[in-house]
Order: sequence, then structure tokens, then C-alpha cells
Amino acid sequence: MAHGMYYHLRELWKKPTRELTQEKLIEWRRGDSVVEVEKPLRLDRARALGYKAKKGIFVARVRLIRGGRRRQRHGVKGRKAGRKQTIRKMLKMNYKWVAEIRAASKYKNLEVLNSYWIGKDGKYYFFEVIMVDPSRPEIASDKQLGWITRGTNKKRAERGLTSAARKSRGLRSRSHNLKVRPSLRAWNRTGK
Repeated sequence: MAHGMYYHLRELWKKPTRELTQEKLIEWRRGDSVVEVEKPLRLDRARALGYKAKKGIFVARVRLIRGGRRRQRHGVKGRKAGRKQTIRKMLKMNYKWVAEIRAASKYKNLEVLNSYWIGKDGKYYFFEVIMVDPSRPEIASDKQLGWITRGTNKKRAERGLTSAARKSRGLRSRSHNLKVRPSLRAWNRTGK
């Protein structure tokens, strides 16, 4: 059976080679943290997440520092020394959600549709964020993307309504069709 172009692109990105990404990562490190991109790097993934090559759709590349965001605790005297350890993780958000929020804060007139991973090195993660301009008539008349023009979908990334945000909040469960909140323990407690 013959496979199409998107299949081969998907297979290539399952295990990206060093030659494929090394030169791009060096170039991306030198640039700004949020950059407008002419076209998506992973076309198969972008198309699967709703990207179309039309007016009103925009792709931004976001660079994030890796690591657990360690913070030093206070140094007040008279405290137990064992309690003065560093806090490992301050943020309870995944990196993709943070990338979406940063792209949305730079481009305030656009709405975040979705995002995907494109690379990492020793210091940074890189994501591409698909953004949509809801004021464009091309978007309003589109059958797949017209829903984003409604007023209830404003500031999706900041409100935690994107796919990455819902996953980070624990709202994407495949084990059953119920919403995960309230938690499974709460369901057992109430007897349902």
C-alpha cells in the first residue's frame, strides 16, 4: 500500500535526526522567544490540529527555558533547617500551555487554536503555536474554524480552554466519558 506525504512526514518526526534539527536549533536560540513563522515546520501535525494555508491563520514559534523552576525558600532565623529546602516546581502547568499563553500575550488580537512540540536542546523547549484572527471574514465563514469567532472563546489560552491546558488541568480522560472533576474519589464517596 502506498503512503502519502503526511505519513512520511509523521514517520520522520517520530525520531528526528541530529542533522535535521541541529542547525535550526542553533538559529532559534539566537532569535527572540516568540517569533512569527512563515509556514509550519511540521506540516502534518499542524494540519491535524486545524492549520490551513489561508488568510487569518498564523503560526508563531515559542522558546521556553527548561527545568523545574527552582526557587529558594526564605531564610528566617529560628526555623528548622530541614524545612528550608528549595521548592522544585512552582508552576502547575505544562510547557505547551505556557508557550500558548506567551504567544497569546504577544499577539493580543489573535486567538490560540492549538500547539505542538518541534524540538529541544539542553536549555530550551521549542513549540509552534497555531493562532487565528477571529476578526477576519475568511475565518468567520469557515465551517471548521467559525466557532472561534464567538465571544465565548476569547482568551482561550489564559482561561485554560485549549487542548494542552485541559490536559494539564486533568480534564482529558479517556477511561470514561465523564468529566474528571470532581475526582474519582469524590465519585466513590458520593456513591455514584
